Amino acid sequence: MAENCPGAADLELLEQWNTLQAGFRRLTDQLLSDVDAKAGIAPSEFQVLWFLLTSPDQAAPMNQLAATLNFTTAGTTKVADRLTEAELILRQPSAADRRVVLASLTDKGRRVAMDAALALAGALRERVVDRVGADAFSKTAGCMRALDPNPERLCRP
Repeated sequence: MAENCPGAADLELLEQWNTLQAGFRRLTDQLLSDVDAKAGIAPSEFQVLWFLLTSPDQAAPMNQLAATLNFTTAGTTKVADRLTEAELILRQPSAADRRVVLASLTDKGRRVAMDAALALAGALRERVVDRVGADAFSKTAGCMRALDPNPERLCRP
């Protein structure tokens, strides 16, 4: 049984991984809570608005939204319903394929998404950059980019 147990180096590696992933999850929760407090946008709503804000034509098929954000179809529909009711997005059939439903930002949605993005930028400065420095933050982001198993983004701002 002892041959299947991790050695000291593996235990240290696993502990470092646990620190990274748990810390990132807690930090993300704090940052998105800051966005909610400052811009009044729930985390899932912000994710959708940010995705649309950075998508070509600020629109995307609903199924692409679900896949990119790792939401279920039902979860995506629920969030889209709330955003539609708040007049932040529109949903309409695609002109190219009427089976595809496109979500797009309204003018109000664009303003709210920008306000939320600025709230996130402020929270990042306060909670991360001010503590570790801009250089360390940039290097950490570069490391994560290098480790990303799927570095291709569907859209760029």
